Amino acid sequence: MDSVRFREGIKLFNSAEFFEAHEVLEDVWRGAPAAEKRFLQGLIQVAVALHHHSKENRVGARSLLARARRNLSGYPDEFGGINLKPLMESLARWQKALEDAHPVPPLPRI
Repeated sequence: MDSVRFREGIKLFNSAEFFEAHEVLEDVWRGAPAAEKRFLQGLIQVAVALHHHSKENRVGARSLLARARRNLSGYPDEFGGINLKPLMESLARWQKALEDAHPVPPLPRI
């Protein structure tokens, strides 16, 4: 995995620049080994889901969050230098809020 671009994508994500984060992480995904592809795909899907939410597309956000959670759930709590447990907990809260049409919690951070 291209660690420089990966860190850049995470920085963009944590700055709520979700479209840009998705673009950078997609570049990393293209060159990643097979064992990391689903992990990266999950992070990309989270970024796209949050981008959809920012454009008031709750249906798209909900759908992508569900796919992201499935992709990330196959990885240990710590993978690729990322502590996935708090991210997964945040995504679960987001998913529930979107499904129940409640206000969403704070933005997840990686």
